[in-house]
Amino acid sequence: MMKMFQPLSAYIGLSYIKAKRDNHFISFISLASVVGIALGVLVLITVLSAVNGYEQGMRDRFLKMFSHVTVSASNWQLPHWEKRRREVMEAKHVLDAAPFIERQVMLKEADKVRGTLIQGVLPEFERNIGHIEEYIAKPASLDSLKAGEYNIILGETLAKKLGVVIGDSVMLLSPRKQSFTVNDDGTQTADNQTPLLKDFTVVSTFKVDMQVFDSATAYIHLQDAIDLFEMGDYVTGLRLRLDDIFKAQDVTYAIADASTGDYLITNWTTQNANLFKSLQLFKAMLFLILILIIGIAAFNLVSTLIMIVTEKQSDIAILRTLGMSPAQVMKLFIVQGSVLGLIGTAIGVGLGLLLAMNLADVVSWLEQLLNYQFLKAEVHQITQIDTKIIVLDVVIIALSALALSILATLYPAWKASKVQPAEALRYD
Repeated sequence: MMKMFQPLSAYIGLSYIKAKRDNHFISFISLASVVGIALGVLVLITVLSAVNGYEQGMRDRFLKMFSHVTVSASNWQLPHWEKRRREVMEAKHVLDAAPFIERQVMLKEADKVRGTLIQGVLPEFERNIGHIEEYIAKPASLDSLKAGEYNIILGETLAKKLGVVIGDSVMLLSPRKQSFTVNDDGTQTADNQTPLLKDFTVVSTFKVDMQVFDSATAYIHLQDAIDLFEMGDYVTGLRLRLDDIFKAQDVTYAIADASTGDYLITNWTTQNANLFKSLQLFKAMLFLILILIIGIAAFNLVSTLIMIVTEKQSDIAILRTLGMSPAQVMKLFIVQGSVLGLIGTAIGVGLGLLLAMNLADVVSWLEQLLNYQFLKAEVHQITQIDTKIIVLDVVIIALSALALSILATLYPAWKASKVQPAEALRYD
């Protein structure tokens, strides 16, 4: 005689997973339940990995382009930046500091005009703060910006919108720094209301794959910006790079405590904070919605197990007459439903991880097949999809799917435990 697995409830429950050959409908419902759970887990792992990758990609790009800490004055005009730079360099965790000038201007070429954020930088300092140089089209670099030559490096998308290439010139338009003459009657008259006009030569382009930079940012030399905007001894501020980005708040407070005067000090944790908070909220809501989808699939097990209970009433009655307790009958069907849930979860986790790791290739293939771009730069800021698989997310998804599957077995199992042997065998 073949030796049965122990305990008895698990052995019988596992044997019930495969329905009788003449009852293909129950087999189909069981398969549908497993497939539903697998698809739910697959989608949840893939989507959350894509959201994690998107968030990580945005954060990495922002940290490469923005400073860890920014020091300026309350009116965004910082005097004597060399002296101020020496002071902030003495702060703990500060590796380097670079001056910058930031202005909103218009760039014009022929009949095309685009609003642009001009960044005036010193190449020898700026390359130690951010990573813009690695995005500049070779063989150019930040050193292509030379004082007095009025060269400019444009975002790639901005250059395309203006219709310019390397070697072309663009005209910069900006309001002048206003000065006023007091009239005899006490009124004031602006001395010069004509805008600043200056031609710049395009020496290169850059591509960060973030439209906030690629379509609306340009770099010029700091001295050219000082001369053009009549800044004198002023710059907009200093950008700081730290040895530990998570010390940004501590460094901010330390510089503020050591400063005398009206200074404005910000850091990367406050810049674009709303964007990352909204991404976290979106991820949480998405998780809840997709868990409900898994829940719906898991509760298909309820109908599956109820039909099996109905089909197996005579078997249950015989088992009860042989001494099986109601609790053991419950365990029998809990085991059966749990195994179906486990199979669906395992398949979903495996396929979900496989899809998440190859999502960029799949999306690229679909874009070519459908001739449609899913990640539009003007909407999503980036055009390249990244994925990041977080082990904790996968574990939570798998445990949630298993928990919902087990929960779905409780009512059918309880119903099976209430089967009365005499009633079930009356017509057999």
